[in-house]
Amino acid sequence: MTIGPTASGKVPLARQMARSVLALDIGYFGQDVIAKAKLCLLDFLSCAFEAGHHPWSRQAVAIAQAGGSATIIGTSQLSSPADAAFANAVMGHGLVREDMHAASIAHHGVVIWPALLALSEQTPLRGDRLLAAAIIGYETGARIGRALLTSDLARLYRPTGLVAPLGAALAGSFALGLSEAQATSAIAIAANTSSGLNEWPHAGGSDMYFHPGFAAGNAIKAIGLAAAGAFGSETILEGEAGLFAAYRRQPAPESIALFPNGECEIMAVYNKPVPACNFAQTAAQAALRVSHELASVDEIDHVVIRAPDAAVRYPGCDSMGPYRNALQAKMSIPFSVAATLARGEIEEENYAELDDADIIRLVAVTDLKADPAFTAAFPGKQGAEVTVQLRGGRTIRHALPDVIAATPADIRARFRSSAAGGLGEDRVRRLEQLIDDCEQLGHAGDIAAQCRLNATERALRPAS
Repeated sequence: MTIGPTASGKVPLARQMARSVLALDIGYFGQDVIAKAKLCLLDFLSCAFEAGHHPWSRQAVAIAQAGGSATIIGTSQLSSPADAAFANAVMGHGLVREDMHAASIAHHGVVIWPALLALSEQTPLRGDRLLAAAIIGYETGARIGRALLTSDLARLYRPTGLVAPLGAALAGSFALGLSEAQATSAIAIAANTSSGLNEWPHAGGSDMYFHPGFAAGNAIKAIGLAAAGAFGSETILEGEAGLFAAYRRQPAPESIALFPNGECEIMAVYNKPVPACNFAQTAAQAALRVSHELASVDEIDHVVIRAPDAAVRYPGCDSMGPYRNALQAKMSIPFSVAATLARGEIEEENYAELDDADIIRLVAVTDLKADPAFTAAFPGKQGAEVTVQLRGGRTIRHALPDVIAATPADIRARFRSSAAGGLGEDRVRRLEQLIDDCEQLGHAGDIAAQCRLNATERALRPAS
């Protein structure tokens, strides 16, 4: 079947994107971009190792079919690439600490890395091609997300589930050296799997954890189908029943340029410092500064949080409880701020006791408000302000113009800590070195293989 320009003579958007990147190589990207990709990979693995014992992680691993070539991180189990990508994506999302691209309101790395790691064990793949593919994946999903997503749409549909499958599909197509026609079909088939509903914050479900799993597994299948000759609808983005018509209910833009003027969207990705919703990050950091000036949480009479309108309106972010599970608490800006004020720190343990009397009292006296200045600055910046009125009449206020991202040193420290429990320090050092030297790596599958436990290690690993 002949594919190419439409009847109007325009090259379809999916084909435009595939055509623009398939001839690239790692030399196109600056060292800062390559270094950022490596940090994002380290941070993804950090989350996956640390969340491996959580119920949703165990459930994802339990349904993966045994046998195959792809590693499930932190286990001795090999599975099919699609099943391994599913399980690894769920684990990578399991702390709610995955990397974030604010303008597309999406977590791209938690889909791209599981897909590429699984493919790297299926087909010989050099390390430099793995890194370039990941950068392309972030770019694709982020650029589509910028054009597609609105705060109204994000209240209903999970942005990660809508756009990350397309980014991962083009990333994998690049990694495997598919043709332009095949890559276009992979994007189109992946777009047919776009999904993820945002009912979970309201109902207390754990659906959210599985959204990136479906996205990564479906991307693998889309790539495989395209490689096998399946023909996808190349007008899947701009067509009358395409992605933009279906979800945004508006025409797609004339063009979605990738790497315009050499700009890379991965550089707009930040690594979360807090294991909570993106929109709770800055407010929690401001609350931490307030906590340093408190003698006791008992003196707090009233709390006011100001944040961008997108943060206030995102599902679950304005929740005042009751909190049935840690995920609801991690989504709630009032809970994150209250827990930080009560504990004087921002840690995973902040979400361990959902009925803590001090935290619940503070939530009850908290107001969350959209701030015009923070709204105008978003998504370029994610500002927030926390004001605490004390019973004696004194006011403590701290504001941050933007979230303070985890530093490279933070990312490496938590990677080493989380991975060492399963792999041991020697193998963690080896894994970190493989990633640091990834451009020179002849077989990128060595990275995934290094994340695998052998039977002896699994037997000796302490139960969580």
